[in-house]
Amino acid sequence: MKPLCELLQITRYGMGDGDEELGIKLIANYLRLLDEDSRLPSFIALYNGGVKLLAQNSPVIEQMKKLEERGVKIIACGTCLNYYSIADNIQVGIKGTMMDIITLQTNADKVINL
Repeated sequence: MKPLCELLQITRYGMGDGDEELGIKLIANYLRLLDEDSRLPSFIALYNGGVKLLAQNSPVIEQMKKLEERGVKIIACGTCLNYYSIADNIQVGIKGTMMDIITLQTNADKVINL
């Protein structure tokens, strides 16, 4: 039986709409709890403001590094990295293309959007 391929997509700097400080607290807690869980996604794709979570001064960079160390593949939209001028500043994951993200979405058995 083929293992389940799950894709977690993060599209904003934080989690949910509303107060940015609360959104950062929520995504930090989500990623921490995800790291403590045995059920990890196969991939995390970040685009739009979500790519900022991979930058050097990100408040969740340590959680992202831990997830990658546990085998989660992290991919960031290259166009988005360039737009925010942080392409040379990401601390975890790889720079990908929109076609990479489309391929992940198409091949995933389950897609979770944050």
